[in-house]
Amino acid sequence: MKDNSSVLPEAAALTPNTQRIGLGIDVHAFAPVEAQRALILGGVTIEHERGLAGHSDADVLVHAVMDALLGAARISGAEDIGALFPDTDSTYKNADSLVLLAAVRDKLAAAGYKIIDLDCVLVAQAPRLSPYREQMRANLARVLNLAPEQVGVKATTTERLGFEGREEGISAHAVALVEAVAPQQSDSSAQSKSAPSQNTTSPQAERP
Repeated sequence: MKDNSSVLPEAAALTPNTQRIGLGIDVHAFAPVEAQRALILGGVTIEHERGLAGHSDADVLVHAVMDALLGAARISGAEDIGALFPDTDSTYKNADSLVLLAAVRDKLAAAGYKIIDLDCVLVAQAPRLSPYREQMRANLARVLNLAPEQVGVKATTTERLGFEGREEGISAHAVALVEAVAPQQSDSSAQSKSAPSQNTTSPQAERP
């Protein structure tokens, strides 16, 4: 089969108004009780005797959202959160996943993408998550500069089937819609383009 990966367009080369969707799925097992991990979902601390195991804060919902956004943008070198935030890097040990989500948001903006809509599903037998749903939506909307109406968060069980049903962990699924717009420029870059040229023979300034 012919490999066409080398001819796929980069994010910044897309025609404005082009829309793309991305799917993100993440899974984390519950840590032992003695690990004393907090259960954090969508940036909200959930009352539960066990938290999720992971290198960062193990926010499975935010991780699925990040992968959905990166999957839609398909930026070379930033295809998923493993590429951006490897679990072998101590920088991200116990990191706040909402901070990582803000970095993903900025990367998409720099590549010329606007986030249009986001829908998510948490799969967990326990604990009951519906009381925290609106706060999760608000956190995701705030970080992504969206209105709450542009963010959906749902929770479901598996009727005790699978690892979620056995209360061994939690999974999250997210779908994101993004639209290509003009790539975001730094203030200095925008000023240099808008300022009149004084010497047409001068070399162009290097990118930061």
